[in-house]
Amino acid sequence: MIKYIGSKRALLGHVTGAVRAALPDGGTVCDLFSGSARVGHALKRQGFRVWSNDHNAYAHTLATAYVQADRERWATQAEGILSELRTVTPEAGWFTKAFCEDARFFHPDNGARIDAMRTRIEAMGLEPELKAVVLVALMEAADRVDSTAGLQMAYMKQWAPRALKPLELRLPDLLPGVAAGACRATQGDAVEIADQVEADLVYLDPPYNQHSYLANYHCWESLVLWDKPETYGVANKRVDVRTRKSPFNSRPGIGPALQSVVERLKTSNLIVSFNDEGYLSRDDLTAMLSARGHVQVVEIPRPRYVGARIGIHNLKGEKVGAVGRLRNVEHLFVVTEKPLSLPVAA
Repeated sequence: MIKYIGSKRALLGHVTGAVRAALPDGGTVCDLFSGSARVGHALKRQGFRVWSNDHNAYAHTLATAYVQADRERWATQAEGILSELRTVTPEAGWFTKAFCEDARFFHPDNGARIDAMRTRIEAMGLEPELKAVVLVALMEAADRVDSTAGLQMAYMKQWAPRALKPLELRLPDLLPGVAAGACRATQGDAVEIADQVEADLVYLDPPYNQHSYLANYHCWESLVLWDKPETYGVANKRVDVRTRKSPFNSRPGIGPALQSVVERLKTSNLIVSFNDEGYLSRDDLTAMLSARGHVQVVEIPRPRYVGARIGIHNLKGEKVGAVGRLRNVEHLFVVTEKPLSLPVAA
């Protein structure tokens, strides 16, 4: 899967363990801010019926491939399309100009491959689930040869060694369907659809500070939408990064937005993942969630993302400062009718 600052890759055992403790007999889990789709993918693998949602197009595409699409339905067709795409003649276009020349997220040789493959995909008229699988294969292939520290806010001064390797398409890790019922992926604003959510458990992993996932991963949004938007700044971000604002990226906005979501969900069980770098404190969240049931808090210390560990640099690539700390704490707030025996001490 793609590199993702909000990914719960290292925390999957904690999250899925808490879900299993709350739903020992299985059930339906809604991941309302699905992001990289790692959590939904892991829960589907464990047999839960999963509903993944996110408002960004690239995240919806990831969830469509990793949660909604079933391996037995699409793997053979997808592999056939990937075989065809591997033979496409590279041809530089909008993507190469925007992200390999004007900005340097990818080497121009790979940019030309991406341009040609993405153009061919758009011309194929694929069914939505199959198209999502193929787009995720291209997204992940590009991610393996990027020249960043994991965010698309900046790129390396010199090409990262992996950026000089040729892009290679691989079939994503599709999962078979689950006995509990069809999984699904939707693209909606969490605040707007909260009262439509009905599940045995809802998992919330909202943005927690000023950093926008759309801004952090704008290349993927443009690759998926293929709308060739006007861009701005050194990173060549989409212009709609300036206008597609979320209240969860605002200190005064996040509390009311999350409160609105929490109050309107139809569920008996809730798990909220929140970082101690976020705008809301542990006490804030405990008070907010206590109205829904018994709250247990799991603390998980983690290293900060690689960009923080590298330090602060100017536009010339010169180190000009160091971050204040190299570790943070992820909190899992587990809300149930009765206390649970959780896999990690609360």
